[in-house]
Amino acid sequence: MKGIQIVSTGKALPKDIITNDDLSQVVDTSDEWITTRTGIKKRHRCRHESTTSLAVMAAKEAVKRAAIDTDDIGAVIVATSTADNVFPSTATMVQKELGLSENVLAFDLSSACTGFLHALNVGQALFNSTDYKYILLVGSEQMSKILDYTDRSTCVLFGDGAGAVLIKASDNMYHQINYTRGDSDVLICKGIGHQEAYVKMNGNAVFRFAVDVLKQSIDEILNKSDMTMNDIDYIVCHQANERIISHVRKKFPGYEGKFYINIADYGNTSAASIPIALDELERSGCLNKGMKLILAGFGAGLSWSSALIEL
Repeated sequence: MKGIQIVSTGKALPKDIITNDDLSQVVDTSDEWITTRTGIKKRHRCRHESTTSLAVMAAKEAVKRAAIDTDDIGAVIVATSTADNVFPSTATMVQKELGLSENVLAFDLSSACTGFLHALNVGQALFNSTDYKYILLVGSEQMSKILDYTDRSTCVLFGDGAGAVLIKASDNMYHQINYTRGDSDVLICKGIGHQEAYVKMNGNAVFRFAVDVLKQSIDEILNKSDMTMNDIDYIVCHQANERIISHVRKKFPGYEGKFYINIADYGNTSAASIPIALDELERSGCLNKGMKLILAGFGAGLSWSSALIEL
């Protein structure tokens, strides 16, 4: 079985930045209330951008940094819950705007905040069933368009943005585990035709779920890979809430510094959060060949996933 290797990364963010103080002008909240409960200080929000335009910008950046022949890209997968259209898919628009060959598989994957990790697993599976040289994975979200800005329990949490990762088949270590627990009560956003197509969430239940499954998925992927925390360089969790990650990292005493956190600047960007974090790590010079990362995510479904990858 082929594994994967990350070739390059990219990200795109809307120009508008919404601070906690800005939100306090439209809903009963404050910077202190949001910061102490979530760790979020600001988030980006689309004004002129869209899920599609963010996906295209992030993808172009990843492809440019890879310096490859775009004819070698075999598939484009966009993980998103906020596509601009029911169809055509966001991925097909990325294919068009990047001028990729028509001989490309392109589709969207809807799996909420776990979407990017599911796309990663699909990409790895495609390498094992095709002769693709490269696959472009994008997480892109315009969460602001599915938020009720009178509901302070949700509108303060989310931000807009996109992250992209170009991958190729490799003999590098790769293991992934996926989990699903069907549930439409804890976290839901109704779809087309519903008058209130906004995020609805039981915050306490999501918190308990996230803390439990992150710990479980990290433990199980280490066991599956026959590794320990000593072997891991970074753990990149879905950036939903700083308190969630802080609770989880305390369960790994001595390794707290391996957990990467950037939610203060972006909020929860759903399927985009992990690829945005990977791009930040790459640009800051923190990632080197041979490093081992655990990527761990969770979201509506309920679903959760963990992957151990070697750079």
